[in-house]
Amino acid sequence: MAFSLPRFYPILDADRLAQLGLDALSAADEILEGGAHILQYRNKRHYSRSVLHQMEQMAQLCEQAHVPFVVNDRADLAALVGAALHLGQDDLPPSGARRVTGPDTIIGFSTHNEAQLRAAVNEPVNYLALGPVFGTSSKQNPDPVVGLDELKRLRPQARLPLVAIGGITLENAKSVLDAGVDSVAVIGDVLRPVSGIRKRVEEWIQATA
Repeated sequence: MAFSLPRFYPILDADRLAQLGLDALSAADEILEGGAHILQYRNKRHYSRSVLHQMEQMAQLCEQAHVPFVVNDRADLAALVGAALHLGQDDLPPSGARRVTGPDTIIGFSTHNEAQLRAAVNEPVNYLALGPVFGTSSKQNPDPVVGLDELKRLRPQARLPLVAIGGITLENAKSVLDAGVDSVAVIGDVLRPVSGIRKRVEEWIQATA
């Protein structure tokens, strides 16, 4: 299935939301109100019943906004809430996840180096991610930094829509897009007090247009 990535790809990270004392559903609403064309929810914590209910509500918000909702790691939960799925290197392989989600679900797959990227192009996925481009605080044990030069060198090997991730800010986003990627994924640089998230999203959309 062909899939086009929007240039700005916001990610709601459960740990970062908790650190800032932000409500996930309110933050999701602000991101969508700001005009985002995709929304990913990343939760490395325990998936309780209340978290699943929250994800169902996010999925409804995204459906109303005609925006893809992406769930991290869990093929079963993506199928439950009717979401797209984003997989990491330690998750189910995409071929296995397809057995859970079916053939029509959008699946993205994270890579961190040339070997992983080369292997990923043969997987049944719709888009790839590569990073961290810069140093990042969103992971406890981040992979080695890719850097702009390596990102530019590896871009032609992807052969699929490619989103760059890791330490991307408004100040360096243009240099990342200029390396040839289709999209930039952003976590920390979007999250503000809830009242400021919408404005930040609008700034991102303008900067990446």
